[in-house]
Amino acid sequence: MPISNVRRWAVIGLLFVASFINYLDRATISVALPLISADFHLGPETKGLLLSSFFWSYALMQIPVGWCADRFSLRWLYAGLFALWSLACGMTGLAGSLAVLLLLRILLGIGESIYLPGGTKIVSVLFSSRERGLPSGLFDSGTRAGLALGAPLIAGLVLLYGWRHMFALVGFTAFAWLVPWLLVAPPSLRGQPRVSPAAGPAAAATAAKRWHFNRNLLGICLGFFCFDYYWYLLVTWLPDYLVTVRHLTVLHAGLYSALPYFVFGACEPIGGWLADWFIRRGADETRTRKAIVTVAFLAGLLLIPAVRADSPYTALALIIGGSLVGLATGNLLVILQCCAPPHEVGVWTGFENFAGNLGGVFAPLATGFLIARTGTYLPGFALAAGVLVAGLLAYWFIVGELKPHESASH
Repeated sequence: MPISNVRRWAVIGLLFVASFINYLDRATISVALPLISADFHLGPETKGLLLSSFFWSYALMQIPVGWCADRFSLRWLYAGLFALWSLACGMTGLAGSLAVLLLLRILLGIGESIYLPGGTKIVSVLFSSRERGLPSGLFDSGTRAGLALGAPLIAGLVLLYGWRHMFALVGFTAFAWLVPWLLVAPPSLRGQPRVSPAAGPAAAATAAKRWHFNRNLLGICLGFFCFDYYWYLLVTWLPDYLVTVRHLTVLHAGLYSALPYFVFGACEPIGGWLADWFIRRGADETRTRKAIVTVAFLAGLLLIPAVRADSPYTALALIIGGSLVGLATGNLLVILQCCAPPHEVGVWTGFENFAGNLGGVFAPLATGFLIARTGTYLPGFALAAGVLVAGLLAYWFIVGELKPHESASH
């Protein structure tokens, strides 16, 4: 059954809100980390372990969840995992030991694993290639908005109620999202139509096709690892950096952290819309999307002079400039959608986000190790900027020409 234009954009709006909640829940641990560290007597390396633990399960679940997104009801799959991650966030306030904190972060990672494979698959089902840049950037920009608005909100809740009550408020109130989702998301929203026995062996063989090695997928995974390594450095270490090095209070660190996250998020739909605009007017899709990715990735080099700046305000301005990397995000998602076979978009996104979130595993651990060994944040931040720029080699020299698939449900 065709899905109306109003309804498909309503679905994108709800995906934006879900992504907002997703990263609001992730931001809780980063903003509350100084207080949690004091309560549990955590050193830099142990803090890196705690920040990294979420990504262990999150990364490992990407491929299985992507496979499920290609085959099952996206309406119910998304709802079930959303409920799981909200429960894990709320229960974190009850943790009485580091082991329980680690366990709940792992559970949170399992639930949140749906957001990118599920969201990307839904965009590929609802929109044609030339119009996917804006919805891809828009739904994913909710993650950055979750950090931008969430960092000061969480900091305020921590100061008012303590970090334990903050987790309960953020986690359990999120269940309200399930009501509009179940009302708006069409029951027919699924990754792959069921194959009727009458369709014959050819259709059954197509439906049963399995993922196989592809050079484009390799390049996408390598490039996204570099992108996410940079991003997760900002997510996990920026608030602690502002408190520890720039000597801001927890509240001010939450407020100032919001600015780079806000710019990163605002750039996502802008970068996707800009590429769509040029492509609709005849520009080559491959060169256009890769060029925007290039400009965005080079902006990440601003992170290096930011750490060396004498003034905290100069440092913050340079970090905000480094957040123009967000211009790449919508285009990175569309590059995958163009390269992947339509019935494998979910599992390709799972592979991509698995590789990306290996960056989420390594970035906090490597940064904590470098801080402990050198006593400064400069090597860790410089490494993240260098890894990001290295990702351009994968997108230009491994990922080939984009060949859009025009199937979409309207």
